[in-house]
Amino acid sequence: MKVAAQQRYGGPDVIEIVERPKPMPGPGEVLVEVRASTVTLADCAFRKAEPFIVRLFGGLFRPKLDVLGDDIAGVVVAIGAGVSRFAVGDRVHGCTGAALGGMAEYVCVKETAALVKVPEGVDLIPLGGMSYSYLTAMPFIRDEGRVKPGDHVLINGAASSVGAIALQLAKHFGAEVTAVASGRHRALLERLGADHVIDRQVADFTAARGAYDVVFDAVGKSSFAQAAPTLKPGGIYLTTVPSWGIFGLMLSGGQRGGKRGKLATTGLRSDGDKLKDLHVLNRLLEQGAIRAVTDRVFPLHKIVEAHRYVEREVKAGDVVVTMPVAQGPLLLAATAASVGA
Repeated sequence: MKVAAQQRYGGPDVIEIVERPKPMPGPGEVLVEVRASTVTLADCAFRKAEPFIVRLFGGLFRPKLDVLGDDIAGVVVAIGAGVSRFAVGDRVHGCTGAALGGMAEYVCVKETAALVKVPEGVDLIPLGGMSYSYLTAMPFIRDEGRVKPGDHVLINGAASSVGAIALQLAKHFGAEVTAVASGRHRALLERLGADHVIDRQVADFTAARGAYDVVFDAVGKSSFAQAAPTLKPGGIYLTTVPSWGIFGLMLSGGQRGGKRGKLATTGLRSDGDKLKDLHVLNRLLEQGAIRAVTDRVFPLHKIVEAHRYVEREVKAGDVVVTMPVAQGPLLLAATAASVGA
């Protein structure tokens, strides 16, 4: 089978398409024929080991796990002994877990992993990128922000993969949402339900005073100090990106001047918690309350170009990578699932 592997840290060119033996599922595992995965800024960080702290998890001098990809959509083609939750032929989406390996034609996944069947009538390919963005956005919006009807929520980086889902979730929970992004994404953000759009190239969202109950920086381009004046008393600033500033705030109690700030490590949640949320995602998909936002679809052999594109930080929504088996007619499903297609 073909996999996208890297033997060293560095730029996109360190990734190569190589042949590996097709794995076989062990007891309690399922073999998934991967149709789609995704490239995120987190993948880029692990590929180049920047920031340096990445090496503490991924290998000090070279990658311990040479095939990235935690998010997949595909079809179960074999099951190991004792598996009861899935059957051959099931369409599935979710996460591979700590072993990664999703950027491949086949991957073995534990039955207990955050993996669920795809609802009837839902396109498979766009889900290759959605688990990452949804499983990041949902804990921030629901658990940390505790967004409820009537709240005023600002999302910085609202056209990013995480931001686009966070916007839809905030609207689903009844909030009035202000979306901050490049002006070229205004039409997309309005289709996703944004009540107000701020062009980050024209205006500074931090100029507002006491306007928001929640400020969620989905791209980590601001700070608590910058955003705090925009919060109402008791409001909270949330960020996806670690910094000394947010660490210092959290170590000192997580609040200052009656306003709170927090970084949530959503990727470290248990498989069980992620699994529960994927079932919630399925219900939202069936209700039409949330939809995938696909920016571009790259075939596996263009994985280097996909990484380069993601690092430009100009995308709107997910960048999906399809495996050879998914090329052709299935790509039409991915394109059709993009908002505004």
